[in-house]
Amino acid sequence: MQPIHRGKFVDPEVEARFQAAGRRYRVPFVRGYGVLLMVVALAYSVADPLLLDHLANARVAVWLGLMTLVAGGYVAATFWQGYIKQPLVDFTALIVLMLLVAEINQTLYDFLAHSDADLHAVTTINRLAITAFAAVTLAGRPRLFLAWLACDFLEWLGQTVIDGTFTAELVYALLSFVSGRAVMVAINLAIGVSSRWAFALAEALETERGKNEAMVHNMLPAAAVEKIRDGRMVADAYADVSVIFIDMVGFSKLAKRVSPGHLVELLNGFFNHADRCAAEHGVEKVKTIGDAYLAIAGGNVPCGNSADAAIAFARAVLAGVDEIGRIAGVEVGLRIGIHSGPVVGGVIGATRMAYDYWGETMNIAARIESTAPVNGMAISESTWLRARDRADFGAPRAEMLKGVGETCVFHAGPAQPGELAADPELPGISAAA
Repeated sequence: MQPIHRGKFVDPEVEARFQAAGRRYRVPFVRGYGVLLMVVALAYSVADPLLLDHLANARVAVWLGLMTLVAGGYVAATFWQGYIKQPLVDFTALIVLMLLVAEINQTLYDFLAHSDADLHAVTTINRLAITAFAAVTLAGRPRLFLAWLACDFLEWLGQTVIDGTFTAELVYALLSFVSGRAVMVAINLAIGVSSRWAFALAEALETERGKNEAMVHNMLPAAAVEKIRDGRMVADAYADVSVIFIDMVGFSKLAKRVSPGHLVELLNGFFNHADRCAAEHGVEKVKTIGDAYLAIAGGNVPCGNSADAAIAFARAVLAGVDEIGRIAGVEVGLRIGIHSGPVVGGVIGATRMAYDYWGETMNIAARIESTAPVNGMAISESTWLRARDRADFGAPRAEMLKGVGETCVFHAGPAQPGELAADPELPGISAAA
């Protein structure tokens, strides 16, 4: 949660967001109160001719008209795009409204005084309506509200005790004024503090929600997330995708020779590099299985030609093999197999959910990978026929794949498959402590 010091957020940007959010939330209130003021002014305009003499009624009518114009202008200002960033609009409008109400009250007081109804407190009670509005509108800005109260007090003092006679009636009026404003200060502070903490909590919740949302979308495609939220089953059929299966050569024996930390560092470098290549070429990472990396072109991530995207991705991964080995301090070898065809994708289960793919295409891609040369790739005939860039691939070879049978495969890479059989650990791999 955002820290608060001396009634303000420590981070100026958070404070600015809080002030802007608070003003946006109070805009309907400001508009409603402005309309209410205009309605009250209309009600006074109807009632005053029945209660006041002609001179007093004319004066009050002028002040009421001005109050209606100011209130209308205040409401109109809330529709201005820059209103949210200008709290002085509220301060100025409330000062003018306070002065106009004071003039109306003074006129009413003078009329009542000449009618033997000497009630100074009338002006005090009526002004509380504007003060309450200011307390809420200027919530979160206590200094600005106190400045407004100071102006209000000076104007009231000038009107109420200008004659210098401190009667019991004036004392009661002063007590009413001070007590009423003290309550409004408490309301202003309470609203400011509570809304500040509410804003801090909302910010913290929004931050966590964003992290959770990013985590969910990192594990599942956006379309799958929407289906899960709606309670629907996630099951999709893809007629033409290219499956990429990448495996690290000699990993099992290497794992026995290097430290766990070194091994994790090596895998992390490999997977991060593959992730960057996938994002660059529009390929979807499906999952990692031990030292293997499984990806798909043409699934949830749209691409033009799935075979071309898969081959371009494979080339990018292979281009970074030397750098991965240099950083890890060992020689790294990769094999990549690609096969194109139909698959089924979806989410199964209710815990630790992940979007996965199934089908014969997946199995064939894994089998083809085992025939690839070290730091090279092997693609099936369907992928070769689908691809437009075939320059790096040699003549087709008949490979016997376990569980599949004889399959036509095209190779591209610096070494021949037989070289790996002679040295499965790769020459030059050094042990790490």
